[in-house]
Amino acid sequence: MKSTFYSNGKLLITGEYVVLDGAIALALPTKFGQYLKVESGENKQIHWKSFDYDKSIWFEDTFSFSEISNPNLDAEESIKNTLLQILQQAYLQNPSFINKSEGYKITTELTFPRFWGLGTSSTLINNIAQWLEIDAFDLLKNSFGGSGYDIACAQNNSAILYQIINEKPVVEKVLFAPNYTDYLYFVYLNKKQNSKAAIASYFNKRASISASIKSINQITKALLNAPNVETFMDLLNEHEAILSHILEMKTVKESLFFDFDGVVKSLGAWGGDFVLVVSKENPKNYFRERGFDSILSYKEMIL
Repeated sequence: MKSTFYSNGKLLITGEYVVLDGAIALALPTKFGQYLKVESGENKQIHWKSFDYDKSIWFEDTFSFSEISNPNLDAEESIKNTLLQILQQAYLQNPSFINKSEGYKITTELTFPRFWGLGTSSTLINNIAQWLEIDAFDLLKNSFGGSGYDIACAQNNSAILYQIINEKPVVEKVLFAPNYTDYLYFVYLNKKQNSKAAIASYFNKRASISASIKSINQITKALLNAPNVETFMDLLNEHEAILSHILEMKTVKESLFFDFDGVVKSLGAWGGDFVLVVSKENPKNYFRERGFDSILSYKEMIL
């Protein structure tokens, strides 16, 4: 018997980094995501195979139940160690999946290139949580870490406001349907950003940010009701300026696209993955001439 689970990918529109300190973030689930398929196996083992969007295998290994129930990981940062860390935490939440089974054959299938940064890890964690009927936010916290907004996107099919209150996730479904989505694009920067490293850098740099969080919250709420694209663009620029000051980094537009006639906003960890582009003119030629070929419209990307 085969069981199949699916989770949505994610994009963080506002609140990057500061969401960790209680800011309200606007996040959008994507049309892309990941499947997890579970079949019965044998020999008290899990045979794991992971497929990229093009059906190529990017990870394959077999490991014993004892590697999960009795962890003995080395310090090496490898795909196998990361996966075992997640499964070990899942075992602590629901040991029956090991104790009452003969084995598993598990495959994962991405519907987006794994380097795009749309949630390879978060969709996996949410799929494992669905399979084992455990709390995905706890599984994330105890394994991979992060704010959890990506788990919320994995579980919802609409825009969300996400906030951490008293160390607990608060998720509010919201309507985000501006009449200017034809002006919104997403461009991949040809570089996958390491989320853990980016978060560590943020914690090292941030000082007193309570005033900044208040401003970010106001921007996030205003974006939901921005009456026109000009207001929307002004709010995004204001958001970029605040984060630039906190992170002590140039904005992505200042760094890479200073001559672009429109808005370019970082999404999630600065320096990689996707950016949001707002332009009244089709910007595809501009970005392609600069070597950025992965350009998706709002309708192509957002669920």
